[in-house]
Amino acid sequence: MEPTLAEPPQSALSGVARMLVHAGKMQHKQAEDLMRQAREKKLSFVNAVISAGVVSSSDLAHTLSAALAVPLLDLAAMDAQRMPRDIVDAKLANQYQIVVLGRRGSRLFIGGADPTDQDVVERIKFATQLTPEWVIVEHDKLTRMLQGSAASAAEALESMSGGDFDFDIAEEDAAPQQEAAELADVEDAPVVRFLQKMLVDAINMRASDLHFEPYEYHYRVRFRVDGELREITQPPIAIKDKLASRIKVLSRLDIAERRVPQDGRMKLKFGAKAIDFRISTLPTLFGEKIVIRILDPSSAKLGIDALGYEKIEKERLLAAISRPYGMVLVTGPTGSGKTVSLYTCLNILNQPGVNISTVEDPAEINLPGINQVNVNDKAGLSFSAALKSFLRQDPDIIMVGEIRDLETADIAIKAAQTGHMVMSTLHTNDAPKTLSRLLNMGVAPFNIASSVLLITAQRLVRRLCENCKAPADYPREALLRAGFVEEELDGSWKQYRAVGCSNCNNGYRGRVGLYQVMPITEAIQRIILAEGSAMDIAVQAKLDGVRDLRQFGLVKVKLGVTTLEEVLAATNE
Repeated sequence: MEPTLAEPPQSALSGVARMLVHAGKMQHKQAEDLMRQAREKKLSFVNAVISAGVVSSSDLAHTLSAALAVPLLDLAAMDAQRMPRDIVDAKLANQYQIVVLGRRGSRLFIGGADPTDQDVVERIKFATQLTPEWVIVEHDKLTRMLQGSAASAAEALESMSGGDFDFDIAEEDAAPQQEAAELADVEDAPVVRFLQKMLVDAINMRASDLHFEPYEYHYRVRFRVDGELREITQPPIAIKDKLASRIKVLSRLDIAERRVPQDGRMKLKFGAKAIDFRISTLPTLFGEKIVIRILDPSSAKLGIDALGYEKIEKERLLAAISRPYGMVLVTGPTGSGKTVSLYTCLNILNQPGVNISTVEDPAEINLPGINQVNVNDKAGLSFSAALKSFLRQDPDIIMVGEIRDLETADIAIKAAQTGHMVMSTLHTNDAPKTLSRLLNMGVAPFNIASSVLLITAQRLVRRLCENCKAPADYPREALLRAGFVEEELDGSWKQYRAVGCSNCNNGYRGRVGLYQVMPITEAIQRIILAEGSAMDIAVQAKLDGVRDLRQFGLVKVKLGVTTLEEVLAATNE
């Protein structure tokens, strides 16, 4: 009997190769050759088998599923947009050719064509601190999904960020960021260009804020233009972490910290001028929301006329800030332009012979010639602590970003009583209520009466576009309800409405202020000393000729500066 040749041992074959040989899908020699080719080309065995066309993707998946008793999933039935994207880094998923299918508790379900690859399991387990469980998917469908996701994200970003930009890190901020920024440039060039385009577009559209907002299945960018948020674009959701990291690098924030809010600043050159941006990050359910505020120094140098003050209100304000000592308060809700009004007053007073100090949270715009201090609560530098220090710095004018508590109010009032001009803000609805707010804080009535010179309340309304505004015809009853009197409806002025054109935002371009400027007269001082109500003060202010916000707004309607709808919306209290 002739001796038979022993079959070569299969122990040298990989797990997948052994299963395919055992299932009769390929010969042992063929499997060895493919393993050698895979090693030489540094490919996985599965990639080598599919590339050689020895076994189809469908056959391979079904064979492995039967041999390993691992579930098989048809990726074509899955919605790629609804699959988790932020559990495993996209670069890692592409490197190991896997997709994340879902998570249940501490278990992470991953789809791949080779469930025998323990390196993938260990790497994913280390990166996510979860226990990976395999689900087999067909190799061709997996490749299409990974390539399609990467290509669509890259194409979408490239289409959104086409064009050249003259935008760079300002020289004084460049050195500490250079290495990290260059790394980001090399790795994520489309993300870098996309961020540049968003910042350039926001500046060109005169936006005040940019909002980058991640949601479960989409990502959106909105700009606040003339006080209104507008959705600009929806970039691929896959870029949210890279975009957040890029912004953090530029603003010197901790890119590894995603659990707590962070605040920072960056300065970028736009053409010949440098513009400051204030950055705020906030952890949300689906990633970090980032808001970028554009701090344009030119807004603080507009001049008092550009802000929209009428002649009487302007004269009252200038008279008050020209006094050698006392307190001037600016009130209104967040985003009503209080800071710009204060900066404008400071610029008027900023002379070589005057020492001006400000404490803000934070200082929004750099004002040359003025000593600006940022609040730092962690270090113990509060508004009240800074104010105490100011009084030892030989100041002439002090600006406090906001009076938030009794201690700050007391120090500010004492400074106003001892020969300093003090300016500050409060969050109240109108000028008379500001005095009641100080009383409620615990400030003594005689201190308020002797120190406060003037209170101005303000709002911002959108300004009509001069190119497209059209005549309107409001019903007479509506005008009377709004506050006009019969004598004013004599046809001597025109009513206008918003239309909309290529130069504006739905018929509006820019904003204008509404102001209630209330000097503290002797009559109002007597009401304060008697601890009268805000209503009593409002009645007396009206007798003193002070226009409230609604009346001031109606003047702007008569001048054709804004619409009745804008005024009613801003003064509907």
